[in-house]
Amino acid sequence: MRVTVCFYSYYKDLAGCARLAETLPAGSTLDDLFKALAVRFPKLAAMQRSTLMAVGVDYQDRHYVLKADDEVSLFPPVQGG
Repeated sequence: MRVTVCFYSYYKDLAGCARLAETLPAGSTLDDLFKALAVRFPKLAAMQRSTLMAVGVDYQDRHYVLKADDEVSLFPPVQGG
């Protein structure tokens, strides 16, 4: 199945792009997606524990089972100032 991944803030720099399509086996979770992305973009691996992930407009935990054509957004931790 194919999902779209959108990178926000400095995650664009870590991945070298703002958006991409990723192909995963049916039944894959957000955690599976992140692991695949960390292999493809090793700089993301260090961010595993702090990455916020949303599917559509809703934040989801890493056990969320992805569906074909889902749009996944990756965000760094929220910063204030």
